[in-house]
Amino acid sequence: MTALLSTISLLLTSVYIFLLVYFIKGWASLRRPAVYSGTFSTKVTVLIAARNEEDNIRLTIDDLLAQDYPKELTEIIIVDDHSTDATAKIIRSYADRGVKLLQLNEDQPLNSYKKKAIATAIAQSTGDLMVATDADCRMGSKWLSSVVSYYENNNLVMISAPVSYFQERTLFEYLQTLEFAYLIGLGASFIGNKRASTCNGANLAYRKDIFNEVGGFKGIDDLASGDDELLLQKVAALYPTRIGFLKQRDAIVYTHAKHTLRSFLKQRRRWASKSVKYKDKRIVALAVSIWLFNVSLLVNAGLSFYNIFFLKLFLTQFLLKYLFEVAFLLPITTFLKRQGLVLLLLVLIPFHIVYFVYIGLMGTTRQYEWKGRIVK
Repeated sequence: MTALLSTISLLLTSVYIFLLVYFIKGWASLRRPAVYSGTFSTKVTVLIAARNEEDNIRLTIDDLLAQDYPKELTEIIIVDDHSTDATAKIIRSYADRGVKLLQLNEDQPLNSYKKKAIATAIAQSTGDLMVATDADCRMGSKWLSSVVSYYENNNLVMISAPVSYFQERTLFEYLQTLEFAYLIGLGASFIGNKRASTCNGANLAYRKDIFNEVGGFKGIDDLASGDDELLLQKVAALYPTRIGFLKQRDAIVYTHAKHTLRSFLKQRRRWASKSVKYKDKRIVALAVSIWLFNVSLLVNAGLSFYNIFFLKLFLTQFLLKYLFEVAFLLPITTFLKRQGLVLLLLVLIPFHIVYFVYIGLMGTTRQYEWKGRIVK
């Protein structure tokens, strides 16, 4: 039994190290775009689905209105998703500055209100390039122009761009920022390796005609989540070489980490729930491999109390995981100007192992709470 467990553990460790090397290569292959000096020609629609965001939406709108992209080429549409606070009122107050408010009014319950909101906005949009973000995000004045210049210079149909947490107040939030950098780097690395698979809807752009060509959210609208990754995977099936990751600091969108463990776990369960709809089974196999690697770490840590051999095996796995994750995360956090966060990796890893195994189990359950609703 000892020989079998050690063989399985070392095999899973080898797979994980191979994947990290693959990710490191993918990130390194991404090139920062040249500074654009031409004249813009693309009509852009910025899309936001908002629900009960009265504390955040004003700052987001102010950032959008402060963009240096030509105003005559910019359309801002915000869809209020049945908010019960002052969200709609705040959005409406910007009507004289060109911000358009749409309000969902379904009388029948949906499971995917956010996808409905985005699809509604796209249907009424006049832009050629849809640029999606969230109602609690912040961005610099060059955000939109950096996205569009990358689009116009590279003949792309979809662009994934960086998202980062900021304004952390606790160690828990700093740890989330580091873990989130790993996830953003993961999605970027897949694109760098010409196999687009994951992204974040807080900073995602795509052509309107391509959205319609792939059928929008049809086929993935039975899940509350997935307006980003599942849409990207539909587009990648038709245009695998025309999806880019914008590796440029001006393009970073900022948002906040979760303040409590409960809200964090809810968010990650929602994200994990999308995996049941992944069409590319190689991505599913990859995720399962990483999950099994973390399971083996937990098993070996438990067995180390009874046999010193498993303690040595666990320490070997832990050390290799740490060293290769540092190699992966350091260039990503340097790009984000947050390289000091890598010092927290030794603190993060033990918690992340347990959390990752837990989310892998709970993320496949059918129902969870999101925005005050029970969805699946």
